[in-house]
Amino acid sequence: MNVARHWLLALVAASWLCSPPQPAFAQKATKVWHIGLCHVGLDHEPPGLHTLHKALNDMGYVDGKNLNFDWRNQADAAAAARTMKEWVAAPVDLIVGFEDQCVSAAKAVTSTIPIVFVQIYDPQSAGFIQTLARPGGNATGPVANLKLLDKRLQLLKEIDPKVKRILVLYDKNDRYSDRERSLAREAATPLNLTLVERAAGTEAEVKQVFAGLKPGEVDAVIVASPHLQTNHPKLIIKLSEQARLPVVGHREAWVDWGALISYSSDGDSAGPVAARYIDKIFKGAKPADLPVEELSTTVLAVNFKRARELGLTIPPSIAVRTDHKVE
Repeated sequence: MNVARHWLLALVAASWLCSPPQPAFAQKATKVWHIGLCHVGLDHEPPGLHTLHKALNDMGYVDGKNLNFDWRNQADAAAAARTMKEWVAAPVDLIVGFEDQCVSAAKAVTSTIPIVFVQIYDPQSAGFIQTLARPGGNATGPVANLKLLDKRLQLLKEIDPKVKRILVLYDKNDRYSDRERSLAREAATPLNLTLVERAAGTEAEVKQVFAGLKPGEVDAVIVASPHLQTNHPKLIIKLSEQARLPVVGHREAWVDWGALISYSSDGDSAGPVAARYIDKIFKGAKPADLPVEELSTTVLAVNFKRARELGLTIPPSIAVRTDHKVE
């Protein structure tokens, strides 16, 4: 071996010895999943939000480590639409839409970013999916039976057999108002109820309806519009209290806010189910192939304190079935 080759080998060996040790495999950067979560209704948060967040954390998606949990509560559908455009431009990895207004806004601007819906009325009739078994697009998620307005009227009549005239509030721009009003009309006849239907979509319109009520014109209030239920719940309860009218709600939280009763799906139970959809999508599943899961648990909530204020007595038949009480 000549001197030049000896010198070259020595140089290579010295270079190798002086180099810092390298790992067998380069460490892969942690993926940070960006989830945009949208809801319309500034005066409250949707059921399922916190249980969804906790379920994701329990699955290993941790804020500040591998999760950007971008929660946005919106004033109205227009604000939701602006947020969706922002998220598509970012882009986010996935959108969670609580209730129809956010899902509609998301579907209007993206057919590729996965959408997981929660607490929506009827995803198939809205055109969000093709079928429950095979959604076929970029949206899927859990659904519950939200068409319970007739059951709520039955419960009200059971509590107060003297009730006769029901103020039915609805938003004429809500695609589901006609269906909800039909449910109310079908239930009203056998219950000997008269419906006083009033359209109100904005805060001003809701106030105008209550201001225009004559003394004794109605005996109770119910809302026949998912959009109106979401957009102005506390306002409707407040105005009903001022008029000394019991409110029949569509969600357990309404009873905590002052409604007399509510009969609804268990919104909190939808959170962990939605988290499982998100986990599957992040692991490679396509929303189009993930069947919509139908949830069946319902919650009867009763405000005993409000009943006493209205001079009503909750009958034992209702009390024994109550899942959530406000004393």
